Amino acid sequence: MNIAEAKNSNSLIFKMSVPIFIELLLQMFVGNIDQIMIGHFNEIYVGAIGNANIIINLVIIILSVMSVSTTVLISRYLGSKNSGKISEVFNASIVMLTFISILITITIFAFAGLIFNWMQVPQNIFNETKAYLFIVGAFTIVQGFYMTYAAALRSYGFMKNVMLAAIFMNIVNIAGNFILINGMYTIPPLGVTGAAISTIASRFIGLILLICIFNTKTKIKISKKYLNPFSFSTVKNLLHIGIPSGAEELSYNLSQAVIMKFVNYFGTMVITTKVYCSILANFAYIYSIAISQASQIVVSYLIGSNNLKLANKRIWATLAVSMTISLFITLLLYIFSDNVFGIFTKNPEILALGKKIIFVEFFLEIGRSINIVMVRCLISVEDVKFPAYMCVFSAWTFGVGLGYIFGIVMDMGLIGIWIGMATDECIRGFILILRFKTLLWAKKVKNKRRKELCILNTRGR
Repeated sequence: MNIAEAKNSNSLIFKMSVPIFIELLLQMFVGNIDQIMIGHFNEIYVGAIGNANIIINLVIIILSVMSVSTTVLISRYLGSKNSGKISEVFNASIVMLTFISILITITIFAFAGLIFNWMQVPQNIFNETKAYLFIVGAFTIVQGFYMTYAAALRSYGFMKNVMLAAIFMNIVNIAGNFILINGMYTIPPLGVTGAAISTIASRFIGLILLICIFNTKTKIKISKKYLNPFSFSTVKNLLHIGIPSGAEELSYNLSQAVIMKFVNYFGTMVITTKVYCSILANFAYIYSIAISQASQIVVSYLIGSNNLKLANKRIWATLAVSMTISLFITLLLYIFSDNVFGIFTKNPEILALGKKIIFVEFFLEIGRSINIVMVRCLISVEDVKFPAYMCVFSAWTFGVGLGYIFGIVMDMGLIGIWIGMATDECIRGFILILRFKTLLWAKKVKNKRRKELCILNTRGR
């Protein structure tokens, strides 16, 4: 990317977002295809993988702290043409990721049983839920490395390469599921365990592909010299961006774990419906994530090159596109809900409840599309604390609080829980728009730029 490309950001964002969208779609399939294929093996096991994925998603959020920070900083250093700091950032990210991954794996093995007891996972799927989490959680570091290498490649604009790796990874996962879940020749049917093994094998192969692309396409070096002496200032910059953004996503996903606890109260039919609805909701907002990631890279580059007006224009344009596409997809899902849910199940209770949930989902996506774009873009301009504070307050007050009142107390079931989540997304989105319109972020960027120039001038004397 260069400044001329960044200024023509409308076409650039679209070109960048398409491969990111395809990659994210395929990554989503790696997790969701397990639930879809296990549903044909035994429908009650859909809930097992759905409950395990609540914890796995929390793990991915923690790991994304480093990948988001890596993307923002590398993009910014590319914009300011400070190539010397790029390898330093990447090496520091790898070291921190290794430490975090080991800690997460230990935590999973120590506390998985207690967590699932607290979530009230039904006994008929308890062992399968724990087995899936143990297998996937044992290889947390593979997922973490994959995300970090992908983040660096995206910063350089190699979205298509990451997409191709995701395509191959998805093919491996589907083939592995087909063989291991149902069994083939001398391989016995492994059910949930087979789905977990296939997921890990596909991610490992995806990581190998990304490392090969990384070594070929970038000039980033992995070497001890970037760690001796260890740059604590680089770690500080990574954590300055990563901790608040990670806390925001972590808080949201913890609230989702509590909401899943409410859903488990209603039994396996409602659990299965919730899982299927969540899978379909992913299709509604996944392009919002893709275009927000592309926009975050471009905005970070523009901030690095000190072009704040164009960065501001870019963010509003991204928001308009994100919301339009999310609502259009959700509308299609509602209109054709029976056909779409029919891919997963023929259960008439699930079909009826699912259609009602998708109706509420339409309102939820209004807020979610705003939040996805605004949070990413506020992070790229280093207004990172406010989205985290807002998420903690709103997700727990409205998402969890109203979900409990409507779903449990007022006995509205899954519909009431979804209304609570929709209220959270819409209120949070409205407040984040107001925050962005204040342009406090622009003042922070200008002040930081002045400080950096003063330090450079002082060193030059």
